[in-house]
Amino acid sequence: MTESFLILLAGVAAGALNAIGGGGTFVALPVLVAAGMPPVTANAVARIALAPGAVASAWMYRRDLTPVGPTSTKKLTTVSVIGSGVGAGLVLVLPASSFDAAAPWLLAFATVTLAVGRHVSRAVSSVLGRSVGMSSRAVLIAQFFLAVYGGYFGGAVGILTVALWSIGLGLDTAVSNPMRVTQLAAIFVSSSVLFLIASNALSAPLLLAAMLAGAVAGAFAGAYLARRFPAWLLRGVLLGTAVVTTILYFLHA
Repeated sequence: MTESFLILLAGVAAGALNAIGGGGTFVALPVLVAAGMPPVTANAVARIALAPGAVASAWMYRRDLTPVGPTSTKKLTTVSVIGSGVGAGLVLVLPASSFDAAAPWLLAFATVTLAVGRHVSRAVSSVLGRSVGMSSRAVLIAQFFLAVYGGYFGGAVGILTVALWSIGLGLDTAVSNPMRVTQLAAIFVSSSVLFLIASNALSAPLLLAAMLAGAVAGAFAGAYLARRFPAWLLRGVLLGTAVVTTILYFLHA
C-alpha cells in the first residue's frame, strides 16, 4: 500500500509537470524503476499512465489552441501519432539492453535541453529574426522525428517541441503551450496503444492504476495552476528533478 501511494503521488507530480511545461517522465520513470520494474517495462507503464492525463490537459486547453505557423493542427497531430508509433515500435523491436544503455544518455540530453534550450532558442530567434520561419513541410518533418523520440523515450519531448517552434517559427512559449500539450497527448496515446497491445505493461496492474489515477488528477491541477505559478519557479523545480534523476541513472548504470 505504501508503494502504491508513493507511485500515486509520483503520478500526480508527473501529470502536473506535463501540463505545466513538460518533464513528467523525469518523475514517473525513476519511481517505477525504483519499485523494481525493468526500465523497458517502466517506460511502457509510465507512458500508458501519463496518456490519459495528457488528454485531460489537452481538453483543458482546447479553447486556447493556435496554429503552429503554416501547419494545420490536423496534419501536425497526424504526424505526431505516426512518429510516436514508430518510436514505440523501436522500443519493442530492439533488445531491452539497447534501451537500458540509452536511457541515462537520453535523460542527460533532455536535462541539457531543459537547462539551456530556452536560452539557445531565444538567441537563435534573435539572430534569425522572427520574420524567418520554417515551411509547413519542414515543421512536419521535424515534428515526425520529435514524435519518434517521444514514442521511444518521451523525456522532455514537450520541451524540445517548444524549443523547435520558438527557434523555427518565433512562437511565444506561453502561446504555443496549449498546442504543445495537445501534441504531447497525441504522442503518448499513440505509443500507449502499442505498449498495451505488445508489451508486458499490464503485469503490474495495481502500480499502473495508481500512477494513472495520480497523473489524471495532476494533469487537471497542473493545467489550472500553469497560469498562476511563476515560470522561473516551475523551471527551477523541474531542472532540479531532472539533474538529480540523471545523476542517479548514471550511478545505477
